Amino acid sequence: MLSPNQGDFVWVDIGAHVPIGAEVKVTDTGQFQLIDDEGKEHKINKKTEGAIRPMHPTSVKGVDDMIRLGDLNEAGLLRNLLVRHKEGIIYTYTGSILVAVNPYQLLPIYTVEQVHMYTDRRLGELPPHVFAIADSCFFNMRRNQRNQCCVISGESGAGKTENTKLMLQFLAAVSGQHSWIEQQILEANPILEAFGNAKTVRNDNSSRFGKYIDINFTKGGAIEGARIEQYLLEKSRVCRQAPEERNYHIFYYMLMGMPAEQKKILSLGNAAEYKYLTMGKCTSCDGRDDVKEFAHFRSALKILMFTENDSWEICKLLAAILHLGNVDFEGKHGTMEVEPKALEKSLTQHSLMTGRESVTKPLTSAQAKDGKDAFVKAIYGRLFIWVVKKINAAVYKPPEDGEEVRQSIGLLDIFGFENFNKNSFEQLCINFANEQLQQFFVRHVFKLEQDEYARENIVWKQIDYKDNQGTLDMLANKPLNMLALIDEESNFPKGTDSTLLHKLNQVHGKGDIYLCPKNNYETQFGVKHFAGEVHYDSNGFLEKNRDAHSSDLINLMETSTNKLLKEAFHNALSSSTIKSSGNPRMIIRADGKKRVPTLIGQFRQSLDSLMKTLTVCQPYFIRCIKPNDFKRPMLFDRELCMRQLRYSGMMETIRIRKSGYPVRYTFSEFLNRYRVLLKTTLCDPKTDFHDTMLEVERMKELNEKALVIQKVMRAYKYRYGTKVVSYFYSFFFVQLGFARLQAQVRSRQLQFRYEKQRKASVVLQARVRGYQARKEWKRKRDAVILLQAHARGGLARKAMKKRKTDVSSTERTSITDQEMVDSIFDFLPGMVGGGQEGQAPKFEGRVTEEIDIDEQPMEEGLPQEDDDDLDEYSFSKFASMYFQGAATHSHIRLRLRQPLLYHEDEGDVLASLTVWWIILRFMGDLPDPKKRVQAQGGSPQERLMPQEKKGSPPQYPRSRHDLTEVSKPPTLQTVSEDDDIMVGEGPTLDRPLTVLEKLHIIVGYAIVRPELRDEIYCQICKQLQDNNTRNSYFRGWILMSLCLGIFPPSDRFIRYLQSFIRFAPGGYAAHCAERLRRTAMNGVRGEPPAWLELQAIKTKKPMIVSVSLMDGRSINLPVDSASTSKEICQLLSNKVKLKDTFGFSVYVALYEKVWALGGGREHVMDAISQCEQEVKRRGGQEQHAPWRLFFRKEVFTPWHDCKEDTISTDLIYRQFIHGLKCGEYQSKKEDDLVQLAAKHLYIQNGADSSAEHVKEAVQDCVNNTLLEAKSEGKWLQMVSAAHSQVSLPTAEMVDYARETWPMFFSRFFEVVKLSGPALPKSKFIVAINWTGITFLDEREKRLLELSFPEVTGVHTMREAKGSGQAVNLLTLKGDFSLSGGTAEDMAELVTMFLSGLRERSKYAVTLKEADRQDDPTFLSFKKGELIIIIKDDEFSEQRGWIKGQSESTRQTGAVPTEAILILPTLSKPTNAVMSLLNLSPNQRENIIRENQKETGTMERLAPATLREFSLEYFRQPSKDVNRQVMSRNAAPERLWANSREPIRQPLLKKLVGNPELRCWLFLDCCVPILKYMGDYPTKQTQSPLELTDQIFGPATKNEALRDEIYCQIMKQMSGNNNRLSVEQGWQLLWLCCGLFAPSQSLLRHARRFLETRSREPLAADCLQRLQSSLRMEPRKLPPHQTEVDAIQQNSTQIFHKIHFPNDTEEVAQNVEGAQSRRVRYIFVLSLNDTDYFFDSLRQITDWSKKAKRIKDGGPVNIAYLVFFMRKLWFNVIPGRDAEADLIFHFPQELPKYLRGYHVCTKEEMVNIAALLFKIKVGNDKSQLVMIPKMLKELVPADQLKAMSENEWKKTIVASYNKQAGTTVEDAKVAFLKAVCRWPTFGCAFFEVKQTSEPSFPDIVRIAVSKEGLTIIHPKSKEVLANHPFNRIANWCSGSTYFHMTIGNLVKGSKFLCETSLGYKMDDLITSYVTMYLNEQKVLQTRNQRFNM
Repeated sequence: MLSPNQGDFVWVDIGAHVPIGAEVKVTDTGQFQLIDDEGKEHKINKKTEGAIRPMHPTSVKGVDDMIRLGDLNEAGLLRNLLVRHKEGIIYTYTGSILVAVNPYQLLPIYTVEQVHMYTDRRLGELPPHVFAIADSCFFNMRRNQRNQCCVISGESGAGKTENTKLMLQFLAAVSGQHSWIEQQILEANPILEAFGNAKTVRNDNSSRFGKYIDINFTKGGAIEGARIEQYLLEKSRVCRQAPEERNYHIFYYMLMGMPAEQKKILSLGNAAEYKYLTMGKCTSCDGRDDVKEFAHFRSALKILMFTENDSWEICKLLAAILHLGNVDFEGKHGTMEVEPKALEKSLTQHSLMTGRESVTKPLTSAQAKDGKDAFVKAIYGRLFIWVVKKINAAVYKPPEDGEEVRQSIGLLDIFGFENFNKNSFEQLCINFANEQLQQFFVRHVFKLEQDEYARENIVWKQIDYKDNQGTLDMLANKPLNMLALIDEESNFPKGTDSTLLHKLNQVHGKGDIYLCPKNNYETQFGVKHFAGEVHYDSNGFLEKNRDAHSSDLINLMETSTNKLLKEAFHNALSSSTIKSSGNPRMIIRADGKKRVPTLIGQFRQSLDSLMKTLTVCQPYFIRCIKPNDFKRPMLFDRELCMRQLRYSGMMETIRIRKSGYPVRYTFSEFLNRYRVLLKTTLCDPKTDFHDTMLEVERMKELNEKALVIQKVMRAYKYRYGTKVVSYFYSFFFVQLGFARLQAQVRSRQLQFRYEKQRKASVVLQARVRGYQARKEWKRKRDAVILLQAHARGGLARKAMKKRKTDVSSTERTSITDQEMVDSIFDFLPGMVGGGQEGQAPKFEGRVTEEIDIDEQPMEEGLPQEDDDDLDEYSFSKFASMYFQGAATHSHIRLRLRQPLLYHEDEGDVLASLTVWWIILRFMGDLPDPKKRVQAQGGSPQERLMPQEKKGSPPQYPRSRHDLTEVSKPPTLQTVSEDDDIMVGEGPTLDRPLTVLEKLHIIVGYAIVRPELRDEIYCQICKQLQDNNTRNSYFRGWILMSLCLGIFPPSDRFIRYLQSFIRFAPGGYAAHCAERLRRTAMNGVRGEPPAWLELQAIKTKKPMIVSVSLMDGRSINLPVDSASTSKEICQLLSNKVKLKDTFGFSVYVALYEKVWALGGGREHVMDAISQCEQEVKRRGGQEQHAPWRLFFRKEVFTPWHDCKEDTISTDLIYRQFIHGLKCGEYQSKKEDDLVQLAAKHLYIQNGADSSAEHVKEAVQDCVNNTLLEAKSEGKWLQMVSAAHSQVSLPTAEMVDYARETWPMFFSRFFEVVKLSGPALPKSKFIVAINWTGITFLDEREKRLLELSFPEVTGVHTMREAKGSGQAVNLLTLKGDFSLSGGTAEDMAELVTMFLSGLRERSKYAVTLKEADRQDDPTFLSFKKGELIIIIKDDEFSEQRGWIKGQSESTRQTGAVPTEAILILPTLSKPTNAVMSLLNLSPNQRENIIRENQKETGTMERLAPATLREFSLEYFRQPSKDVNRQVMSRNAAPERLWANSREPIRQPLLKKLVGNPELRCWLFLDCCVPILKYMGDYPTKQTQSPLELTDQIFGPATKNEALRDEIYCQIMKQMSGNNNRLSVEQGWQLLWLCCGLFAPSQSLLRHARRFLETRSREPLAADCLQRLQSSLRMEPRKLPPHQTEVDAIQQNSTQIFHKIHFPNDTEEVAQNVEGAQSRRVRYIFVLSLNDTDYFFDSLRQITDWSKKAKRIKDGGPVNIAYLVFFMRKLWFNVIPGRDAEADLIFHFPQELPKYLRGYHVCTKEEMVNIAALLFKIKVGNDKSQLVMIPKMLKELVPADQLKAMSENEWKKTIVASYNKQAGTTVEDAKVAFLKAVCRWPTFGCAFFEVKQTSEPSFPDIVRIAVSKEGLTIIHPKSKEVLANHPFNRIANWCSGSTYFHMTIGNLVKGSKFLCETSLGYKMDDLITSYVTMYLNEQKVLQTRNQRFNM
């Protein structure tokens, strides 16, 4: 039982249908009582306790989203809306459904700020709002490319119409175009409301029709049109209204707002005079100004393109309706323009056809009245339809392409469910529509629920939910449904409402949905709708459904001269489709079939169309709720709202939610909220409570804890309060003080004693616990040792047993195995002498040291797997899973028909079979062929190797001496494939082969073809499995061991191979496992095994290599087949204790060659193998190859410091001295060498310069050639003389060598240039050292030098298949794309140097200007200025600030990091670098191009084509049957080459499947390109502009077509021998490069296409335009006429004459425009900053051409002028910028002053007149007599008559004389200073005609300035209104109109004016608003930055 507490909220069931919320209160007597939400009191007693249940906390204060309610029921929803309504919150979500409660007051939530707030925000981010739904519609339409719709429903007065208008307003605002079409769509509402809305009891502006507004958008998100569909206009309201209701608004607007003279013409009076307007006894509406509304209505008609004649015709028909309502036709029926007598006869008589005669029958007065009403309703209904069609004609633009799919958002504003006291035919139709929409709604809600379960991965069963399918079936779907029966009965002439009711009872009476009448006399039947039962009165059903009109009246309409009336009745009057019949309702079509058009039929057809439209859209729902029937704010009727919630289908949402999982918390939310209930750390998962019970328990726990806290706090407060009282009792206070002091002392003593005892107890506890822990650990350790002993014993016994079983076989085979190994390697000598003799560079007197194997650092290879784990990976298991066909895992002796594994490449298949054959022969399973066939050209081994590169050491640039220092080879994988081997049993294999030849073939294939490696291992394992032949078995394991040292298996097979080699014989298991681990860790080798490796395999001894150091030491290192340069460098560095290890490398020397292996993953044995191959190529023996290994410095870092590592410095110094001796480092002057020798002498011996020491120094430093050229004695003499002046350490000698010979300390990379600035060679070497990057050719000629500040970036990219790596090197001298085998290493080195330099750099260049002179904290600088960075940590670089000093001004201050670019340099950048940094990319390209032309470095390359690009991106060539028949051997179609035949399909395969592009490709692209280039015959001559429009027009709109255009143009230029055609193609390509850029996949090929045609005149310009297009947005329109004309004259420089306001001109280049010509047509428009010049110009000229063509006919040419002038007058202060004042400000302001736009005093006018006179004549006083004639140029036009001419002259002369000494320029500035004091300074003025404000004059003057928009009286210059920009909610312009909305979007005032300059006003306001918005963004960003 619930025990309530005060303040609790509970639910109380008071007998109503829905429980009500209540708060628990305590009365004065202590009893509990409940105060419910309506303020009523309820007592709590035993009877009421059962009706009380707890309320979930979410229901107390309400939630934004009712899905989150804990009380997910009707009461919860209702109270949530009530609570929020009391707080003034009218919007609430239910999931994505918006519930809107009508506030009946204007709320400040519909401002422009709200629009910006909700723009581009996700649903739920902000509080619920109709703008959020509109934004979600717009966002999802753009993102998902799917149409959206929003269904807005509710009762009359719930706010549907207002929410629809708000949706429209928001969509127009976010569209952001301020276009006229947007305003037309918005202004359609006032017209529709005037004709379709009326005042009812429930709503002052009730929509009496439904409408669907389909808004169309462009792909860019701009509104381009709309279409309106209307449903079920309530036509009966025209003839009769309920009490306190009005007719449609339009009648009252017209009678109140129409001028008296027009009303007189139509014989109109007041509303009280007309019966049709007084039936409801209400002719006015509070809060609605009919006069103002009529003005707005007339304005809307103008905006919607209704002519004045249209407006007058509408008024005439409305007046006719009013007159007909009074049934007084005399003199008042002329508005219908029919014969009065004919009209009277048609209304009072009825004609019937009997046989062949027409019989006229008089009507009774009641029949005549009904006929008249029906006729009036028909007129009004058809007038409404005509108005809607007229609106659609204005706002709807059909797509140009019939198949074009538009994006759209549909708004459905439709009547809600209706259930009145008396329901008729209209209510049945309305409720049927609501049934359809409810079915749509319920299914959508269920789908959302289903999607959420799927998104949360919740396992759920099918949710059963109740739908209304049965009601729909009964109404419209089943045979003989209700609507069909009504239609059927309407078609029977004798059908009546009674017969209809009888049929309905008979057919549907037995069902559960249809409710029969209680007796035979009742005319009401009922239907169970989803919202409840509704009873309908059948009286009048058939008549309303027939909607019949008298044939006499229809025929009368045919005689009318009123065009609007005839147009409205066009369908009924069409003689081709209707004929008169005996049944006046029967329509006989031209095909002879009869049909009766009924309202139900028409409505069902419209509704079906609507549902189809909604079904394909993503729907949103807005449910409008009316809070009360009295239209009062802050009044909430619970019963009314509850009924509407049920009608709206919200209960179905709840039922669906509750049938699933209604309580939804995340785990963290649930834990944080309810963890207080846990009594322990464990939770019982079986316990399950509803979250309401959890909330009750939670509140109890929190209350208990709160009480505890309160007790403690109150006690403390009480104790603290006693101190105040003690002041009055001093003696007692002293006594109490002593007592407290004693207590404190005693407590301290007790505390000290307690702490001492506690510490002792803790120590005792620790000792005891330690003893117990040690005792327990010893017991467990003894147990573990015992267990281990038993386990090890068992394993040892098992191993011993296995060893005993194997010992006999081992003894038998040991000798045989060794003999077998010797026989296999019988070609090896006893000792391999590689590296021990020959001509390689070597040092005398070396000291040899060794590195033991144990000294090698432990490396992490593959994870070591236990044998038990590897047991799962048996080879037989792998064979069963992956082997093809019937292949097994065991040994065979047969040839394979197919590889063991599957291979996609046919070459891999053939190679697999070849390798299998060689493996069988190697193992002896197949004999070698007996015949010997010697292949031509080379030794057998050379032919059988998979085509190695003969002469293995790579070729590098030579130095001045035989020794050459190079970097690592471009690639060590020099093995390639020999085509002869691919034939299987070819002539080169069908002969006896040596063991080494077989080995090289097997290994060579594995190196070249990665896919074959697993195949080779599987073949070897297969031949070893179950192999009983000892010879074959051991040969196989030897082959396995050799392969394991060369290449690793794939990840898929490695575990199986590890498992297999465990069972190797003898010592092979461990040997093979180690080789596999090492090879897998270091990767595949690039060369076959060296002889040194084979010798190690034979002897089973480790390989030892000797590495020479530059200090004379030689270190012996143990290596294996997988050893890399990095590992050797690490071993050597550790051995000699190097600290600075960067840049040291292993060098290989052979003969006179020396090259570097680097310090990376290069295999040392590959280099040795290369040396052996080179020796063999020269005719020597591989085993005696004279190679040597050296360890020396290869490259320095730019920040190298010799003092950091003395050992490193000494090694480099020794290397330098050795290089001097060898001639590697050569001095230009003999004196330099003498100085170096003297310095060496000083370093070695100090001041001792004995002859012996001098001789040693000369022998160390001077090359033998120089010693021979000059006697040794002279060298000794010179060195001795220089020694006395030398004193320096070793480090300085190293620095000297580094700075003097930087190229000798470089790392080299072989590359191929793919794209970039032209160089003499495309294949060259990149040298990187501490000074920068140098491009060298093979002769060491420097092609290009780059310092590091000139390198802006580097990044790697993966080339196409098989092309290797590529690097993009971005520099100030151009961007280079370089490809090479070591490109990634090059990029890594450059990146390391750049990042290291930037970290250490103190130089930066500014990227933009900063003027902060007002604050000394900040540094002011200009763009491109050099900044010296001061690193003193005064400012935090993490927050975006550093301290810097300007190099030019020497000022210091804070610099934002985003405003500078830190230069990668340690020294001050040169002026050349700074000048390059300050240039634009285009300027840098021009300089590079000019330098290339001067130096003659333009490349001559073969013209590139799209052949490579076509392999991956083009479609397959089409198969032409005719062509194949004519020539069987014809080559396939070359899609990338020139062709004169138009293509029928796109080139790009991604476009082939797009049917929309097929027609365009043939007609609008391919053929025009051929025509323009002259490759296609044409009968009619087309202008070049027409062709370029056809070529580029679609591509500017559709991005997918742009690559196709590039490809087709380049295709036609490839292989084209017609020079004229190629020139035209270059013109097209030039235009194309300036319009848009190709995609990234095509960009590289397009650049290559242009670069390889650099000699073409337009190639360089095309490259430049292409580069610009990459940085900028693509153009929106095709080329302008000027561009086409210019390029046709081969002119790429387009000039424009720019006109300034002061009548001066300048010619500007590269503005992409043409020279000015004579003006024939002037259209002034300011260009947008973000728009392209020619795009804007194209819009203007196209518009002008269209208007001119319509006026004059035929094509026309439009000339134009380009002006440059001030547009926005913001922050203009005269005198601050004299040049701007003279050129712009004065000439623009003077005409405004002289036209009289400003308000000024007489004294100001005289002073200004004198200044203007000074400007006119200067100091020539003889012109004073001319003042009267010059007054128009001195005085405002409206003030000329303020004084006489003589008075003007007299005052002007007096003022002029006071200005002696003033120059003309000073006078102009003085004029501006005088004018700038007026508020209208800088305004743009417009004279307009307005019709919106009756209190304003017809003609007003509008001034637009930085302050906003001001409306001025043109004569008195009085300010009528001021509208700041933040108050202007919306604005737009049409051809002759300008419209704006001021204030709130709901009730904002509208201002419409007529002017031809509306577009200028629109543009000016847009520019000012954009400027202010940008400033706000900058301020917000700045504030955020400083607040961090």
